Amino acid sequence: MSGMGNTHDHGGHSHGITADADRRYLWIALLLILGLMAGEVVVGFLTGSLALLADAGHMVSDAAAIALSLGAMALAARPAWGSYTFGLKRVEIVSALINGATLLLLAVFFTVMSVLRLLDPPEVEGGAVVIVALIGIAVNLLATWSLSKANRQSLNVEGSFQHILTDLYAFIGTAVAGTVIYFTGWVQADALASLFVAALMFKAGYGLLRDGGRVVLEAAPRGVDPDEIGRRMAVHPDIDEVHDLHVWEVTSGFPSLSAHVIVADSAPCHAVRAELEHLLHDDFGITHTTLQVDHAESRDDHAGHHGTDCPEPVSGADTR
Repeated sequence: MSGMGNTHDHGGHSHGITADADRRYLWIALLLILGLMAGEVVVGFLTGSLALLADAGHMVSDAAAIALSLGAMALAARPAWGSYTFGLKRVEIVSALINGATLLLLAVFFTVMSVLRLLDPPEVEGGAVVIVALIGIAVNLLATWSLSKANRQSLNVEGSFQHILTDLYAFIGTAVAGTVIYFTGWVQADALASLFVAALMFKAGYGLLRDGGRVVLEAAPRGVDPDEIGRRMAVHPDIDEVHDLHVWEVTSGFPSLSAHVIVADSAPCHAVRAELEHLLHDDFGITHTTLQVDHAESRDDHAGHHGTDCPEPVSGADTR
C-alpha cells in the first residue's frame, strides 16, 4: 500500500498558534482585571448595586479564565511525547469549553437575581455606581485592547477575550443604569442593566461551547466544506477515486486531513500526492495531510499487498 503516514518523530513540527498568542497580553489583562475587581466588590457592597456585583462576579470568572488560558497555553506548548502524539494542544479547547460553561452559569445566576430585583428593588446609590462604572470602562478598554493583540484564532484566547469584552459592555450598561438612577431615582434600571450583562454572557458562552464542541467532536473546521475538498481532489486528471476523506481540527488553527486516493495505473502516484498537498495547502489552508495513495490495480489486488507500485517510503505531509 502506498500509504502516507506520520513518522514517529512527533517533535519535528510546531502546530497550532500558541506561539502567536502572546502571554504578555494575557498577563497585562489579568493584572488590570484583578485591580478593578477588588475595588468593584467593595463599592458594590457599599452602594447595594447588583449590577456592580454582577460585574465583579463576572470579573472573578474573567481572572480565572485568563489564568486558565495561561496554564493551557503553557501545557499546549509542550512537545509531543510517547502516546501523546499531538502533545497537549487540545488542552486549549478544554479551557475554551470551561470558559464557555462558566459564562452560561453566570448568565443563569444573574438572570435569576435580576428578576428578583425587578420584583423587589432595593435602594441603589446611582452616583457611586456611575463613577465605578466609568473607571471600569477605562480599565476594560485597556484589557480588551491588550487581549485583542493576541492571536484570537485560538479558542483559548478567544474565551478570555469574550469574558473581558462582555465586562466592557456590562460596565457601559452599568454606567447608563447609574445615570438613570441618579437623575430619576428609578432603581429598576440597575436590574435591567444586570439582565443586559446576562444576555451578553449567554451569547459569548454559547459561541465558545459551539466552536469548542466542534473541535472535540472532530467536525470539519468552520468554513471548510469536506464535500468541496473531495470534489476538487477527484477532478485531478490522474485520480480515479477519493474516499475515506476526513477533515478535522486537532486544536485552533491546526486543521488536518486524511484520505484514500486511487490513481490511474499509469499515473505517478507520488507526484499526484505532492500536487494534492499543494492544492490542500494553497486553496483550503490545510497543512497537515495524511494521504494513502494506491494505483487502481493495487486496490483490486486480493493478495493484499497494496501500493507495491509506489514503494518509496513517504511521510505524512506537513507544509506548515
